[in-house]
Amino acid sequence: PSTGIGVRDQPEYALRKPDRELAHLAAGLPPESPEFAAIIHRSEIMQGVILKARMAAIRSIPVLIEGESGTGKELMARAIHDASPRRAKPFIAINCGAIPSELVESEFFGHEKGAFTGAVAAKAGYFEAADRGTVFLDEIGELPKAMQVKLLRTLQEGEVRRLGATGIRKIDVRIIAATNRSLIAEVAVGSFREDLFYRLAVAVIRLPPVSERAGDISLLIDSLLERINEQSKNEPGYKHKKISVGARNILLRHHWPGNIREMQNTLTRAAIWSDGETINEEDARDALLFAPTVGNKEEGDILTQPVNQGIKLPAIMESVATHYLKAALSETHGNKTKAAELLGLASYQTLANWMKKYDIE
Repeated sequence: PSTGIGVRDQPEYALRKPDRELAHLAAGLPPESPEFAAIIHRSEIMQGVILKARMAAIRSIPVLIEGESGTGKELMARAIHDASPRRAKPFIAINCGAIPSELVESEFFGHEKGAFTGAVAAKAGYFEAADRGTVFLDEIGELPKAMQVKLLRTLQEGEVRRLGATGIRKIDVRIIAATNRSLIAEVAVGSFREDLFYRLAVAVIRLPPVSERAGDISLLIDSLLERINEQSKNEPGYKHKKISVGARNILLRHHWPGNIREMQNTLTRAAIWSDGETINEEDARDALLFAPTVGNKEEGDILTQPVNQGIKLPAIMESVATHYLKAALSETHGNKTKAAELLGLASYQTLANWMKKYDIE
């Protein structure tokens, strides 16, 4: 069904401004945003994400964070809240997929005594508890359709009605929602309400997977290992760990389908398996978990594809070249001369030829 919103009025239109305009739009921001310091990054793609998040943070508009599992959506949501005028008020995180469907309304909006069997006392819901603060709706795509209608009304009217109550309660909350799905695709198949989507998708922030953050992986390894060392320092027999060059290179070559969460768990395992003070190559290999390849063969490990079943060598070569060309450009912030050096190419012009061949801007 039509929303009655013109193309230029739709949130996506405003959010697709060229990245070169972001610096101009951010001119009114404070010179530093310490609230985002916990989000380890230096890659160009993440700099753009943080810039958008900073712009959204200072305004009380809904934010929709999209990203694969393990990319740090809640960490981003907390940073946005902490950088906002609501920072001194509650931040309440709700996992929409973890609440039984029959309890969602009570958990969100509260209930009065006797509203249902077991309601022995009145209880405020998450939205009341977050008044003047922020509600973080994680995995919003898991919300039942019936509850989507009630959430939409709450966002439109700024009020809640407890189960069993006759009166309403006014609330003032900011919504930050997150999903590992494509909500616009969910709208297309009818599993997510279009009107609720457009209510939530005012500022849309996409968190890239670790595989698109080549310039950040080494920083993430160091930061996560430092955290593991700090958390484990009082455990019996634990030795402060560092990582060898060989082990680091193994981790740098890994695709990280589970993103930062997988990296955290991998480094924890490696720290446990390592007898000494240094995580070596064997420790790193033992700690990595390789999920079975599904779907298109080109998406798997390029060195383990069975030739007897046939392969598409040009497509594999294009995939490898595109990956490393983009990674080098990200690492050097678009400096083509430095990118050519990282890739072992003879000159800037050689790099330009490769970019033209694989249609990379």
